[in-house]
Amino acid sequence: MGGHSIRVVIAEDEVLIRRGLEAVLAGDAFRIVRTVATAADLIAAVAAEAPDLVITDIRMPPGFTDEGLAAALEIRRTWPAIPVCILSQYVLVRPARTLLDAGGGALGYLLKQRITHIEEFLSDLHRIVAGAVVFDPILVGQLLNRAEQASTPIAALTPRQRDVLALLAEGCSNAAIATRLAITEKTVINHITSIYETLGLKIDDDSHRRVQAVLAWLSDRWPGK
Repeated sequence: MGGHSIRVVIAEDEVLIRRGLEAVLAGDAFRIVRTVATAADLIAAVAAEAPDLVITDIRMPPGFTDEGLAAALEIRRTWPAIPVCILSQYVLVRPARTLLDAGGGALGYLLKQRITHIEEFLSDLHRIVAGAVVFDPILVGQLLNRAEQASTPIAALTPRQRDVLALLAEGCSNAAIATRLAITEKTVINHITSIYETLGLKIDDDSHRRVQAVLAWLSDRWPGK
């Protein structure tokens, strides 16, 4: 963003969560330009403000079902260049898969408890703004565990390959994976090649499509709710 503040619109009906977001973002490079409590107001705010990032809950008034998700999808269709981060209290695979199917990068699905890990949360937001696809480690972990318990090819992966796969699904680059696991990038690439061969996935140099492929494969095997 060229050193300028990252302009954010927040859609969250719970006051405590909204205040928490405001406090966390205030200490970083973000500037909140509008906070709203409904999906309809979110669309209006995005149209008026053209923000650099949208953060929205899934379940919002009036029905508390998927209003926030529907708004996020509309934002992706109407303003595809605007990064969107979904914040949810629950691990909901179907909304995550719906977002993946919408395509593109600059997308995140994080759990609200992630906010308490301030440095990691801010890092996630910066990665989303930069164009990455970032999914919460807890969501990724549950997908991997369910896939392994279902006797899918995940069970054939070595523990190290499983670690690499988890970081892939979180949207980490090869360099970031190498740093996190204290291995070389060449070793990471070798692991990724083996993982993709085992899972029957097409290797793609585009990191966004790479994350989408892994998460789509996992969510196919755990439809969730």
